[in-house]
Amino acid sequence: MALTGCAGGAPSALDPAGAGAARVANLWWLLFWISVAVFAEVMALLTWALVFRRKRRVRVRHGQPLRFVVVAGAGIPLVILVAVYAVGLRDLAALGDGPGPDAPTIEVTGHKWWWEVRVQGVDGATANELHIPVGEKVRVRLRTADVLHSFWVPQLMPKTDLIAGETRETWLHAERAGSYRGQCAEYCGTQHAHMAFLVVAEPRPDFDAWLARLGTPARPPQTDAQRRGQQAFLQGSCAGCHAIRGTGADGRIGPDLSDVGSRWSIGAGAVPNDGGHLGGWIANSQTVKPGNYMPPQQVGAGQLPDLIAYLQSLK
Repeated sequence: MALTGCAGGAPSALDPAGAGAARVANLWWLLFWISVAVFAEVMALLTWALVFRRKRRVRVRHGQPLRFVVVAGAGIPLVILVAVYAVGLRDLAALGDGPGPDAPTIEVTGHKWWWEVRVQGVDGATANELHIPVGEKVRVRLRTADVLHSFWVPQLMPKTDLIAGETRETWLHAERAGSYRGQCAEYCGTQHAHMAFLVVAEPRPDFDAWLARLGTPARPPQTDAQRRGQQAFLQGSCAGCHAIRGTGADGRIGPDLSDVGSRWSIGAGAVPNDGGHLGGWIANSQTVKPGNYMPPQQVGAGQLPDLIAYLQSLK
């Protein structure tokens, strides 16, 4: 059990990379060490009562047990609880201190089971991946398109629930560049576990370049295979559910695929984003992520490699 806690790869709230998560981690460690101290004291008193009191008779003055109970059982816990409550209020106030009015605003909508990502003032959209500039607070507005979800990036910020009919707000701040995995933290159905996303913290010039790409048409096909794949996409059923900027595909049911070739995964963390998994997803995504809303696609064996080549070129 102890060794599994050292397993790498999973994001941990005790490995903070931003101001919000650092508040949570510090409060957790405070409560942990208070619990250790209380546990040690209780074990010491229990040992004294079981061992030393049995070996010899101890004279107890009248009123001593009552004073001990009042001090150790009420006074000291009261001081600890009030102190922890004060620290908690301080951290809650800090977590509520969001970015200024000029900060970038990213709009995230939870779907079963993926995340739609848009940036205020930019026409384009992406899925399951959002970028933020390092060292800056970014406002995140949250909505759900169906059931309750919860937006959680353990290394950056505590979770915020997405409630139907409401727009919730949180913010993200990363002190160092890197990729931070997020997860839906509210059970939302069959594929709740496969509703992950990625937060990429990068220098401001890279963030501005990402914004520029998000608002421009998708990369046009460069090879014959990619051109054939684009035609297969536009003439088949794909364009009815998905959008690709700069083409006739403007579906809004599934994720926007304008940059699908550069995404970190397929199916919001279900499988890696490579040709083999992409082909399996197109042919029958139900074998990869059962219960998702994409039905099996009737794509010919000759068309599938071209379609894969086209989608992988969208970066």
